[in-house]
Amino acid sequence: MGDGNRPAEYRRVYVWELPVRAYHWINAVALVLLCITGYLIGAPLRVFYSAEAYQQYWFGWVRFIHFLCAYVYVFNFLARLYWGFVGNKYARWNSFFPLKKAQRQEIVDVIKADVLETKLHGPISTGHNALAGFIYFFTFLAFVAQSITGFALYSSMSNSFIPRMFTWIVPLMGGEMSVRYWHHLFLWFFVTFIIVHVYLAFYHDYIEGRGTISSIVGGWKFDRERPADNKK
Repeated sequence: MGDGNRPAEYRRVYVWELPVRAYHWINAVALVLLCITGYLIGAPLRVFYSAEAYQQYWFGWVRFIHFLCAYVYVFNFLARLYWGFVGNKYARWNSFFPLKKAQRQEIVDVIKADVLETKLHGPISTGHNALAGFIYFFTFLAFVAQSITGFALYSSMSNSFIPRMFTWIVPLMGGEMSVRYWHHLFLWFFVTFIIVHVYLAFYHDYIEGRGTISSIVGGWKFDRERPADNKK
């Protein structure tokens, strides 16, 4: 609602630049395929074992898709790291760290409003809110850990340059079984993240009505006009 009988006025804001949107969708496809193929590698479906091995190559395709998506996933992430330094203010890395008092207060407000539901929303950030940005930062760390453990496991069966860079991870973590355990554990972290992320995207789109879902396709969100904007 606006002031008095005056309806709220909104302005279009270009939030998510093309590289950020491309990163999001490439990462989404790669991550889903990695989760599915990773689970199948860890627990193959026995239904495919009815045919002779020479009549099928389904597990080989599962592994190929997993390894291919892993490379896409890593280089896509490196591109996002770069864009965190040269992109607009919504893409910059300082938006992922609650260094300012206002950001820390926003984290408390979002927890109270979205998680505990003990208060109504205050001002709403145009980009990521401070809590979402901070969670994404830890998700990026999980990306790195998952990539390292994945390439460490791959290093025992590949002579390629990138996997061989991580051969030292296996003895450092106490052997291949330990590396596999953590790699599998991160799988369920990402499965949980995907479910929660999709739910919250639709939740905020419905509650706020500012184009949260469409913004990751077209880049534009709707922000409430500030008093200074109406005086132009």
